[in-house]
Amino acid sequence: MESFPVINMENLNGENRGITMDKIKDACENWGFFELVNHGISPELMDTVERMTKGHYKKCMEQRFRELVASKGLEYVQTEVHDLDWESTFHLKHLPVSNISQIPDLDDDYRNVMKEFAVKLEKLAEELLDLLCENLGLEKGYLKNAFYGSNGPNFGTKVSNYPPCPKPDLIKGLRAHTDAGGIILLFQDDKVSGLQLLKDGQWVDVPPMHHSIVINLGDQLEVITNGKYKSVLHRVVAQTDGNRMSIASFYNPGSDAVIYPAPALVGREVEEAGEETYPKFVFEDYMKLYAGLKFQAKEPRFKAMKAMVSTPNLGPIATA
Repeated sequence: MESFPVINMENLNGENRGITMDKIKDACENWGFFELVNHGISPELMDTVERMTKGHYKKCMEQRFRELVASKGLEYVQTEVHDLDWESTFHLKHLPVSNISQIPDLDDDYRNVMKEFAVKLEKLAEELLDLLCENLGLEKGYLKNAFYGSNGPNFGTKVSNYPPCPKPDLIKGLRAHTDAGGIILLFQDDKVSGLQLLKDGQWVDVPPMHHSIVINLGDQLEVITNGKYKSVLHRVVAQTDGNRMSIASFYNPGSDAVIYPAPALVGREVEEAGEETYPKFVFEDYMKLYAGLKFQAKEPRFKAMKAMVSTPNLGPIATA
């Protein structure tokens, strides 16, 4: 099998830009995932985020996770577990309103570092969306504006730890799913693996790389690109050794953003037939549906959204 796509963002400046843009295009069309190096976020900041995240888990979350495992008898399960994941998590919201100051047990230094990291990731997400626009032949700013809604995008971070698991054959770190939102930026452990994506019917490891950011595309980008780019099933396989850190940041549409295929990407024959493959919907409505169906196939979700009677009035997306 071909190797997992790794994009050196430094090559976007200079004579290798065309080749690099082609690599991004191929990754979006054929993988739904790629890994960024030289992405502009300093190694020093990433090292600090990792050190503080692992320290916070040890100090505040490890014992809670052990108590949860004991209360559910998970160390002694004999059959496959389908209704929970072997992970310890908390969530941060950055946009439109931050909740970092309200999260209990976070040291002030950790709060400040995560705020700084979020600002860098937000900038990187918007840079990537414009690179996708360029490859898709859309106006610069189209995807950012498609996500904007009336209050700007939703942007948040899921901070996860995947502790050693005694029964990784029976309990997943995180069950297989596609991501509901827009573009996802993952800072993952560079020593303990576990993230896999489904490609051509086979589970493929997403390789841990020092100071890289893993990118994957969510359901909303599949809809807006009219299926040219697709969200891809992925999962986390629990490990018997090592604690895997995962910091996944989700740059998603605003709650009231109206999501639908970009007209420039809908074929004329489809327009004439009046039947688009993908639905038009308000992002918040999709998220309500997704909440109960996350670990099921995405296609029925798209069908359900298509069947919703109340479709808002859809005007063109302004890019100016």
